[in-house]
Amino acid sequence: MNLPAFVMALVFALLSNAVAVSISISAEPMLEFQSDEQAALYLQLTKDHRCLKCQNQNLADSGAGIADDLRREIYERVIAGESGTEISAYLVKSYGDFVLYRPPFKSTTYLLWIGPFVLLIGALWYAYNLSRKSAKNKINTQSNSPNASSLDQAALERAKKLLED
Repeated sequence: MNLPAFVMALVFALLSNAVAVSISISAEPMLEFQSDEQAALYLQLTKDHRCLKCQNQNLADSGAGIADDLRREIYERVIAGESGTEISAYLVKSYGDFVLYRPPFKSTTYLLWIGPFVLLIGALWYAYNLSRKSAKNKINTQSNSPNASSLDQAALERAKKLLED
């Protein structure tokens, strides 16, 4: 493929992607709120809750169908006048603590909070023991071998003797 054809194909691909994105953005309905506080609450709730399908995206950023359903549910509850804690409690009751980006510290989630620290401490302990073992082996190897300086001295003497002959 020659360079002009490649550049044309690349430009076409980028433009078609931009058109597809603009169509999908314009296809979403505009949400109307009764106050700025409701809009802020909706935005905060969609950012604080996780998409159940995507898992590493919040509801505001996810394009999954279930995220659309959850956003619609949050919108309806915000418009109905429910508070953020009530809506969050409903989502947790329906989908479990997994729907929260920052799950509470309790018996079912303690491993999520403590697990990374336990793994870090275990890795540091392993590295420390590995370095101690390596240092011991190095010391034992040096103590079991003859003195390196005497070997060097003997080698120098032999080299001098060979050069003199």
